[in-house]
Amino acid sequence: MKALIQAVQAVFDAGGPLSGAAEGFCVREGQTCLALAVAETIGQGGVLVAEAATGVGKTFAYLVPALLSGERVLLSTATKTLQDQLFGRDLPRLVQALGVPVRTALLKGRGSYLCLHRLALAGQAVDVREPRLRHALTKVERWAPTTHTGDLAELPGLDERSPIIPLVTSTRENCLGAECPQFRACHVNLARRQAMAADVVVINHHLFFADLAIRESGMAELLPTVRVAIFDEAHQLNETGIQFLGQHLATGQLLDLARDVLASGLQHARGLCDWMALAAGVETAARDLRLTLGAVRGQGQTRLRWNGLAPEGVDEAQWPRGLARLIAALNAAAQGLDTVSELSPDFRRLAERARLLTARAERFAQPCDPALVRWADVGAALRLVESPLDIAEAVRTRLLAAPADDDEQTGHERAGGASAGVSAGETPEATGPPAPVSASASAPEPVIEPASAEPAPPERPRAWVFTSATLGDDERLSWFTQPCGLQDARVLRIDSPFDYARQAALYVPSHLPRPADPAHSIQVARLAGDAAQRLGGRTMVLTTTLRALRTMGDALHARFGESAGLEVLVQGSLPKRALMERFRQAGQGGAPGAILVASASFWEGVDMPGEALQLVVIDKLPFPPPGDPLVEARCRKLEAEGRSAFANYSVPEAAVALKQGAGRLIRRETDTGLLVIGDARLIQMGYGRRLLAALPPMRRLSTQAEFDQALGMMSAEITA
Repeated sequence: MKALIQAVQAVFDAGGPLSGAAEGFCVREGQTCLALAVAETIGQGGVLVAEAATGVGKTFAYLVPALLSGERVLLSTATKTLQDQLFGRDLPRLVQALGVPVRTALLKGRGSYLCLHRLALAGQAVDVREPRLRHALTKVERWAPTTHTGDLAELPGLDERSPIIPLVTSTRENCLGAECPQFRACHVNLARRQAMAADVVVINHHLFFADLAIRESGMAELLPTVRVAIFDEAHQLNETGIQFLGQHLATGQLLDLARDVLASGLQHARGLCDWMALAAGVETAARDLRLTLGAVRGQGQTRLRWNGLAPEGVDEAQWPRGLARLIAALNAAAQGLDTVSELSPDFRRLAERARLLTARAERFAQPCDPALVRWADVGAALRLVESPLDIAEAVRTRLLAAPADDDEQTGHERAGGASAGVSAGETPEATGPPAPVSASASAPEPVIEPASAEPAPPERPRAWVFTSATLGDDERLSWFTQPCGLQDARVLRIDSPFDYARQAALYVPSHLPRPADPAHSIQVARLAGDAAQRLGGRTMVLTTTLRALRTMGDALHARFGESAGLEVLVQGSLPKRALMERFRQAGQGGAPGAILVASASFWEGVDMPGEALQLVVIDKLPFPPPGDPLVEARCRKLEAEGRSAFANYSVPEAAVALKQGAGRLIRRETDTGLLVIGDARLIQMGYGRRLLAALPPMRRLSTQAEFDQALGMMSAEITA
């Protein structure tokens, strides 16, 4: 461990390898502190939870010790976009700078890779007759022979929301495994073989928890065995994990099954079953079940409590009948598929899917386990969900308690043995030899010798590192550690190196209506529009609800239209990536400036340094929605334990969300900007002091006049 710590320290010293590899690199005490803490954790094992505020440079802080350790490392990020950035930009830069012969691999979920078998079947799908889908399918078909990875993110112009994607990708339920005629050419298997041969594997949180759920159901492991696991953007782990540790049944799954039954039946066994009737039976039962909630949807609800026999507001006699019809239709489909199961592996897999969905429907027809929470998501589709309240038990019993694999097993996997992603019943030989990975055989001579030369006893425990810019608002980071079962972890908090008092200011207008007032959103939109007009755009408005998003977007559109010099961009009008790029380009080359109105995912993961973004407006305090079934269940649990749900859940949730939203403003040492929070409760209520303390230490603007003066100074700097 000592050798690793010394090697890491040398990298972050002035004149070290990073000084010539990282643009604008300078010695940051916080970054070095985090890197050394990660190195210590890797050396001795155990758990580190580290909150590193914006500007610390946490990515390099955990990558350097990981690369120098000589260990096999798993890196997990929150999104596929961050995965691509880590794998395509940060890792190659550091591997080159450090000169370490490290092999890296990128691994995503099935839904990210083209499935050659399903691409061949896609033309049989009824919906593809639509011109828009036919055009998208043609684009995929032309691209398919040219791609080496099959990663759909590489296909130019393909909207990540395109309905063609489910038609040309596989799921765990519909994958044929070794029986697939395209098995050897499968892009998913190729990516997994690369991961099995790599030293550093980059995944995302969804894939990690999907693998955890697969192992729980008895299927083979999906991911390679590693000794070091690092989770970036770890604040998303709990909400991501519960999606996979529970159960869900969606009308989309049912309609996909009906479509696949019809397509496979007509292709492989036309005339042997009434495929139209079987598919229509499942489709009709799914749509009818959705229609039983039609009146409830009209009330504007999206998540319905489900504490009794049926979701709240749904007829308790009609709902069980709808589920019974769905179960009967799925059973009929499974029986029909069984009669032709010898003709094609597609039919055997489809029958398994039908039985799996039947079991889920039967589960939702029974009362919910008291330890879980159940609800119905109602929108264009219907999704039934049963979930744990957090991931604490799974982390304690299935992650931290799991022993590290022995050297023999690890060595076998490095040599390209049985892939963790092999379907049940496959043999190691079926996976083929390991594919090339993204490291060169002629790697440069090491600048710093990896610390793996230091002998390591095989009994060393695994090292777990969880890091993010926002993990809580108290010293123990309880907001993150408690629901994730990490109360015993080593906790480290590192402040931002930014000079917030000089670079940024906070304004909380006291003249706005209370957030419950219908006029609130209109008034916030007016304030944002006035300020954006003076700044020539450069404004992001973050809303806490979709209703506020629509109201403020409409108000700003009505004000600025198409010819007032400012473009209004609203979440949902374009894919997130396209909106961000359009916002970055606004105001350049004579183009009009822009106001971006967004909610949900735009509160984090948005990096717009420089003058592109200089005003962030948050409409109100982001408390969790009180009517949400999961929120209610968590609050009930706290109250049953004798704790205040508001103080121990609602306020910490709002504090973390505020930190995330405010973090969009200052991204570099040279940035300047203003943060407006349109909710006077922040300065009027007692809990406001706790929320203010969670924000970066910006200087405070107390009056409208001070805010106008700050806007004027920024506007003058822009035009100078």
